[in-house]
Amino acid sequence: MDKLKMQTVNKADENFKKLAAMFPNAVTETIDKTGEVVRAIDKDILMQEISCKVVDGKEERYQFTWPDKKKSILLANAPINKTLRPVRDDETIPTGADSEGKPYCSSGSVDFDNTENLYIEGDNLEVLKLLQETYLGKIKMIYIDPPYNTGNDFVYEDDFVQSTDEYLENSGQFDDAGNRLVKNLDSNGRFHTDWLNMIYSRIKLAKDLLADNGVLFISIDDGEAANLMKLCNDIMGEVNFVADLIWQKKFSRANDATYFSTMHDHILCYCKSNIVLDNNGWKIGLIPRGDEIPKGYSNPDNDPRGVWTSVILSAKSGSESLLYEIETPSGRKVVPPSGRFWSCSKDTFEKWKADNRIWFGTNGDGAPRKKTFLSEVQQGLRPNTILFQDEVGNNQEAKQETKALFNGLGIFDGPKPVRLLKYLFRIANVDTSDIILDFFSGSATVAHAVMELNAEDSGQRKFILVQLPEETDEKSEAYKAGYKNICEIGKERIRRAAKKIAEENPEAKFDGGFRVLKCDTSNMKNVYYNPAEYEPSLFTSLEDNIKEDRTSEDLLFQVMLDLGVLLSSKIKETTIAGKKVFNVEDNYLIACFDDNVTEEVITEIAKQKPYYFVMRDSSMANDSVATNFEQIFAAYSPDTVRKVL
Repeated sequence: MDKLKMQTVNKADENFKKLAAMFPNAVTETIDKTGEVVRAIDKDILMQEISCKVVDGKEERYQFTWPDKKKSILLANAPINKTLRPVRDDETIPTGADSEGKPYCSSGSVDFDNTENLYIEGDNLEVLKLLQETYLGKIKMIYIDPPYNTGNDFVYEDDFVQSTDEYLENSGQFDDAGNRLVKNLDSNGRFHTDWLNMIYSRIKLAKDLLADNGVLFISIDDGEAANLMKLCNDIMGEVNFVADLIWQKKFSRANDATYFSTMHDHILCYCKSNIVLDNNGWKIGLIPRGDEIPKGYSNPDNDPRGVWTSVILSAKSGSESLLYEIETPSGRKVVPPSGRFWSCSKDTFEKWKADNRIWFGTNGDGAPRKKTFLSEVQQGLRPNTILFQDEVGNNQEAKQETKALFNGLGIFDGPKPVRLLKYLFRIANVDTSDIILDFFSGSATVAHAVMELNAEDSGQRKFILVQLPEETDEKSEAYKAGYKNICEIGKERIRRAAKKIAEENPEAKFDGGFRVLKCDTSNMKNVYYNPAEYEPSLFTSLEDNIKEDRTSEDLLFQVMLDLGVLLSSKIKETTIAGKKVFNVEDNYLIACFDDNVTEEVITEIAKQKPYYFVMRDSSMANDSVATNFEQIFAAYSPDTVRKVL
C-alpha cells in the first residue's frame, strides 16, 4: 500500500516537472548549498530551446515589480503541513481568548451531512494551498473584497524580512506574539510593498482553482486599483483582462470632501481563458431585458410573434438571379433600386412571405422589408462597465440589509449589497450548479446572494467562503452583541439570511446550510513528515503517528484533501464488526481509522469495491491481517487504490 503524503503540493516542484516534460534536455544536476547533488533546470539550454528573445540580467525590459516580489512567489509555491478540521452542527471549537485570557468558541455547521456549501475558518493563504488539488479547475467564479490598503485597514502579516530558510519554515505564518493581521499605516515605508506581497501570493494560488471558463472579480478603490491591475496582468495574463467595472457605491454627494466626492469603487474583471483565443473560455452573461422594448421595435400588424423591426431587402452586390420582380399586396411591381440587388433568392423570398416575414408598409404598397422579431434575436443586453447604484445597490443598502438581519445593529462595516453580487453572478454566466469562491468573506454577502438566487430559480449553486477569525473591536456593536470575531458574524449572517429567504419563499427549495471547516495544524505528528530527524529508539515510545487530540473525522477530511475528494461530499458513517467506517460518495472513498482492524472488516470493505480505501498503518489487528490484506483485495476488488496513514 502507498502512504499518503498528507501535505500540500510544492508548486515549484510541479513547475519543474512541467518544464522537464517539455524540455528534458534542459534537466541537469548541480550541488545545492548543503552539498547535496540535486536536479535542476539549465537556464542556458532552456533559453536555446525558446525561439523568442529571453531577457537576462540587468537588461531593460517592461515589468511590474516591487521589493520581495520573488519571495511572494516563493510563498505561494511553498508546501505547508496543515489540514481542515470539520466542526459539526452541535460542536464548538476554541478559536482564541479575550483580553482577560477567557476562551471563546466558534459555532458549528448547519445541516452538516446534507449541505454542499463550505465555510472555512483560517488564513486564506493556507486554505488556498489546501484546496489546490481538490478544487483545481473547478471554481466558476471568484469574488473577493480584500483590504483596500487605505492606511487604516488591516492586512495579513506575511513576513518577508526574514531569511529564506526562516521564511520557508514559517511559510508566512503567525509571529511570536501570535499576530496574523497588522495595520498597514500610510507612514510605513513598505506601504504598497506589504500590500502587494500579501495579495500577490493569494491571487496566484486562486488562479489555478478557476475553471477554464471561470472568471475573477476583485473589488478595490482608487488607492491600489492601478497596482492591482498590473499585478493581475502579471498573474492572469494581460490578454485575459476583461474590464474595469466602475460601481457607483454612493447615492449622495460628500460635500465635505477635500477635492472630489468619491462616488465609486472599482471591480476588476479577469477571465481564466480569453474566449477570443479559446472557444472553451469564459463567455459573458447577458442582462435580462425585462419589459423594455428597444427603440425601433413595434407590432403594427399584431403579429403573434411579438414586436419586430425591419430591414431593407436590397443589397449592394449580387448576381443576375437577384434582379427578379416583386409584386406588392397593392399590385404594384417593384425591382431593386438602381445598382442594387435583392438580398435573397426568389425561393427564399417566397418562403419568408408565406411566413409573414415580409413587410410592405401599412398600405401594402411600400418596398419589401424583412421583419426581425425581438423574440428571435439575441436575448438580453450587454452589461455596461458602469454599474449604477439604482441597478445593483449601494453601500447604504448593504448596511441596511445587515442591520435588518441583526435586529438593527450595525454589526459589520462596509458590506457589499446582495444585488451587486447577484448582478455579478449573472454576468459571470454562473450556471445553476457552479461553485463560487470568496476567500475574503467578511460579512458573507456572497453566501446570502447565492442562497437568494437559488431560491429564485431553484438552482444548486454552491459557495465556498474563507475568512480569518479576526477579532472584533471590544468597543464595537458586534463585540457587545457577543460576536468575538468576524467568522461568527459571517456564519450568523448566513443562518439568518437562510431563515429570512425561506420565510419569504415558502415554496422554494435551496441549500441554506454550510459545513464549517477550521484550518489547523496537521493531524500527523512531526515524525510523520521528518523521520530522519528522530532517533530510531524514539519509535518504540510512539503508539502511532497521529496526534492524540484528533478524531477519526479529522483524519477523514485530511485524507479527502490529499486525494482530491470534494469537501462537500456526502459522508455516510457505518459500523462493520464493531469498527467505525466512513463511506464517501457511495463507495468512492471508504476509510477506517479504528484500531485492531480484523480480516472480517477488510473483507466486507473490499466487497463494496471502493475506488479508494484508506486506513492507519498501525491499525491491523495482527500480522495475519497484514499478510492477507493484499490477497483479500486481490480477490474482491483488485482495482481499489489502497493507502495508509
